Amino acid sequence: MFQGGFTFTNFLVDVFSIFIFVLWFWLLITIFGDLFRRHDISGWAKAIWVIVLIVFSYLGIFIYLITQHRGMAERQQQRAQQARDELRQVVGFSAADEIEKLERLKNSNTISNEEYQRLRARVVQ
Repeated sequence: MFQGGFTFTNFLVDVFSIFIFVLWFWLLITIFGDLFRRHDISGWAKAIWVIVLIVFSYLGIFIYLITQHRGMAERQQQRAQQARDELRQVVGFSAADEIEKLERLKNSNTISNEEYQRLRARVVQ
């Protein structure tokens, strides 16, 4: 099956090939997910990106990552913030309740004043 038999070098080449394939597939799924969640481009632009990603797989992935990297990060942060806000509504998170808990921890000397200030700033944001 292998030229020269089954050697360690052939094994390493196979492992590397599988790694590259999995990496390509993961990037493709990530880009398709970002592409189809976008609301700032038209359906035609999405169709063109899909064609580019299918016809020129590796090159299309690199082009999308280079040209859209900042937008991808911003959209991901917005989705994460929206998910956090929705979870806080479902769970019933209240900043006032959290600040009260922090006050009790500070008064019982469980946390230091510096920790209290840091955690309070995090809750307020």
